[in-house]
Amino acid sequence: MNDTLKKIPYLNLFLFILTIITTLIAGSYMEGGNILSLHDLKLGIPFSFTLLTILGFHEFGHYFYAKKNKISVSLPYFIPAPTFIGTFGALIKIKSPISNKKALLEIGASGPIAGFIITIPLLFYGFTKSTVIEINSEPSIVLGESLIIRFFTFLVFPDISQSQDIMLHPIAFASWIGLLITMLNLLPIGQLDGGHIVYAIFGKNHHMISKIFFLFLIPLSFLSINWIIWGLVIFILMKTLKHPPILDVGTVLTFREKLIGFVCLLIFIISFIPVPFEI
Repeated sequence: MNDTLKKIPYLNLFLFILTIITTLIAGSYMEGGNILSLHDLKLGIPFSFTLLTILGFHEFGHYFYAKKNKISVSLPYFIPAPTFIGTFGALIKIKSPISNKKALLEIGASGPIAGFIITIPLLFYGFTKSTVIEINSEPSIVLGESLIIRFFTFLVFPDISQSQDIMLHPIAFASWIGLLITMLNLLPIGQLDGGHIVYAIFGKNHHMISKIFFLFLIPLSFLSINWIIWGLVIFILMKTLKHPPILDVGTVLTFREKLIGFVCLLIFIISFIPVPFEI
């Protein structure tokens, strides 16, 4: 009985429930609901469900491939936050060393790929529920466009004019956030997912690639201050742009494994948003 209780991930459950609440509040607020009203919390369900589904697929992608490669790993920790989206995302904790490049590649790539796969149908459905509005002179936050967002705009709203914009449905907005999270995680810097993938493919050249992309955030910050903020957050959290060494860094990857890296590069390119937010 005691052993069974010890296996229940109480902290994971508590944080997940708390994140459900904070994302419901965020989604309700976006829809004009009263965040102090329990009745109005239901307005946040589409946003909360979509965002947590995308984050869940991303983290469980990492989790299952860690288990597949016999790496000790925690269940996902969802992180509630008093932000306009109600969360700082989610993460898993790797508890044992990753000793080979194949495992590192699969664990790093599985999260973004799984998250991207579930985001696409949700994004399309959200776009079909979105509405076209006339642009006015009132101050507002304009969301940036990636190639995939432009594609869905053309697909769902082919006749939209320069004087119009799209008011995203909460499901579409949560999917947009999901794409942004995927793109940021695929930056080939440090120990981000993209950093794991680059280290697995390029080995010791990872550090040089990591520094180049980190420095590239500086010119990007002239387009959007978000890039310098994200760069500082990455550096503060990781404390280094280097990747911990693994034992078989010299092993040559197979064509299939290199193809996984190419797929992640393609996802990064079509999800990349030069100016994420604009007022």
